[in-house]
Amino acid sequence: MTADAASAPAALDDEAVLLVGHGSRREKSNEQVRDLAADLEGRLGVPVDAGFLELAEPSIADAVAALAPTVGRITVVQLSLFAASHVKNDVPLVIQRARAAHDDLTIHSGAHLGVHPAIVDLLDDRAAAVEASLGVDRAVDDVAVVLCARGSSDPDANGDAHKLARLLYEGRAFSRVETAFVGVTEPRLSDALHSVAKRRPDAVVVLPYMLGDGVLTQRVQDRTAEFDAEYPYVDALAGDPLGTDPRLLDVLGDRWQAARTDSVEMSCDTCKYKVELDGYEEDVGGARAMLRALNHQAAHENREDVDDEPHAHGAPDKRVSVCTNQTCAADGAPAVLERLRQEARDSDQCDVRITRSSCLGRCGEGPMVTVSPDGVWYGGVDADDAERIVADHLDRDRIVSELVDQTL
Repeated sequence: MTADAASAPAALDDEAVLLVGHGSRREKSNEQVRDLAADLEGRLGVPVDAGFLELAEPSIADAVAALAPTVGRITVVQLSLFAASHVKNDVPLVIQRARAAHDDLTIHSGAHLGVHPAIVDLLDDRAAAVEASLGVDRAVDDVAVVLCARGSSDPDANGDAHKLARLLYEGRAFSRVETAFVGVTEPRLSDALHSVAKRRPDAVVVLPYMLGDGVLTQRVQDRTAEFDAEYPYVDALAGDPLGTDPRLLDVLGDRWQAARTDSVEMSCDTCKYKVELDGYEEDVGGARAMLRALNHQAAHENREDVDDEPHAHGAPDKRVSVCTNQTCAADGAPAVLERLRQEARDSDQCDVRITRSSCLGRCGEGPMVTVSPDGVWYGGVDADDAERIVADHLDRDRIVSELVDQTL
């Protein structure tokens, strides 16, 4: 059942929603996220703000900080199409840190958009609009569809793209619905179009499975136009992205309701961080996921020049995280954190950012200290060891081998 203001619990005056978008170099795409946030506020009847993982303002942390003084609970709803690294690693890391920074605030974390009947219905309408532009009718003409997603190194995300394509095909009169990707994985859009052309359909409808009018959407449209010019016997045209269609509010409402009632379900049975999948064996383990998230976040630390240089990074050479969760804290992690910071301030050699972290998944072996992007985890660190980590590893790139717990 779709969540709306009528079905929501009565006591909502202490709750806000944070709609999290990826962020884009194109401000038009960021404005679409803000428009969806405003529309979602009208749908749910609670305040909804927008925040971004990267490339745009405000950041998730800043958006949480702005809401924290006014509410006691924030539900994070993710405007991500599939469950790849941003959903599994990057956003959860930011939310963990927000919880640590605002310990009197309850923060619920919601799932991605995923596969949803409302999205299938929306894609069907996008295809119908392209058919009308081409002057074809799937009921009488041979109309093929290519659903083009971004492409990911995560099999969950790529698998969901194929599932959406199949659901779009089921019960409809398309001759076929193929899946393609802009990058990272195969089949690429150009290959899929050439394959479809061999069957000589009357028309090829290309659906960019993107949220906004960003760089990737334009790439899909350009490559479709190139294909149309190369194959004069097949009419091809790319449709519009999902945009701010009201049906997305149905999906976001459902994800909000699941998050605030602690009933979010993730695809753990096919998660490359949980189980060994062929070709992804080296990705298994929460430590790798955490390291990937730390490295990614470090690459986007400086947001001051987003407007002028939207993807320019002003991050330090290294990032150090100290687990200050209950077990490590009891073993002296706060003192280790302070000693690391003091030694780094006194050093003229290292360029580092040192932060506290929640649990790093190595309870009983701490205090734990991670150094990225080097992929080195130190265990059982005390204050004197902190001095050696700075003097040897951070200053001279010499790993303190006797303290190493694991390397990635």
